[in-house]
Amino acid sequence: MVQTENEKLEFENEKEINNQAYKKYTRLKLYKAIKKDLLDQLERNSTVGKYYTDLIEDYMNMWITKSLLTEDVKERGVRTYYNNGGGQSGYKKNESVDQHIKINAQMLKLLSEIGIKPAQAGGEEDDL
Repeated sequence: MVQTENEKLEFENEKEINNQAYKKYTRLKLYKAIKKDLLDQLERNSTVGKYYTDLIEDYMNMWITKSLLTEDVKERGVRTYYNNGGGQSGYKKNESVDQHIKINAQMLKLLSEIGIKPAQAGGEEDDL
């Protein structure tokens, strides 16, 4: 498929918007607190090594993606309007809802695989 110059510009613009969104989330206190808590739990469990810290990075990337999906559902709702330009229009489900469910499940699996469980008492829990 040949991209037009306009499509290339739109794609580059979308990439920049995504990069800015990721940077915004990595600066949040909540992001930093969750990451620190997960790394602390790894240490308490004597689960150490670059492999496990990389898995925490994967988890945090999924956390950002989940947050962006949540934003999208809040902004556009669970159903979105479409117009395909061929005279057809209407409403369809917002695909961010399904993606949110899938990424939540993957996040829980990842935590389970590395032996991290939500805090039972005294700590803040992430609403996975």
